[in-house]
This record gives sequence, C-alpha cells and structure tokens, in this order.
Amino acid sequence: MFFFNPFWPLTALRIASLKATSTLLLLLLIKSNLLRLKGGLIGGLVALTLISGLIVSTTVAGGAAYYIFQNKKSNDDDVNMTDDDVINAEAVSVRFFFAVTSQRLITTQN
Repeated sequence: MFFFNPFWPLTALRIASLKATSTLLLLLLIKSNLLRLKGGLIGGLVALTLISGLIVSTTVAGGAAYYIFQNKKSNDDDVNMTDDDVINAEAVSVRFFFAVTSQRLITTQN
C-alpha cells in the first residue's frame, strides 16, 4: 500500500537543486581544466619563443665574435711590428705634436 507524502514538493525541490548544483560544479570543473590547458599551451609557446630567441641571439653573437677574431688574425699577420717600431712611432708622433704646437705658438705671437 502506498502512503501519500504531503512533503513531496520539498523532496522534489531538494532533488532538483542537487541536480542543478552537480551540473554547475561539473561545468566549473570542465572550465577550470580547459583554462589550465590553455594556460599551459600559452606558457609553453612563450617559453619556446624565449628559448629560441636566446639560441638565435647567442648564435649571432658567437658568429660576430668569430668573424671579428678571424679578421683580427688576418690583419695581425699582415702587420709585423716589433716593440721598437711602436716606441719609434710614438716618439715621432710626440715630436710632431710638439712641432705643430710650437709652430702655432710662434704664429700667434707674431
């Protein structure tokens, strides 16, 4: 025999609210997982861009240093100067400076 429950609207309301709450929580969980996935993909792309930029800039800097070193090495092979030549060149430039300065002084005094 079936007894009529006078509080059946409350029971139905409780079940409906439980279904709505579980649906809402499921939607929030799916959204959270999608946001985590999107953030992970964006973060991965940013990290990949930064690492590839670092590699490219390091390669360019290394190539420039190698190019400069090779040009310096070839220029050093062409010019063979001893320490005496450097000292003589400095002495000549100092004599030239004093000669030009004294000439200017003589012309300004006259």
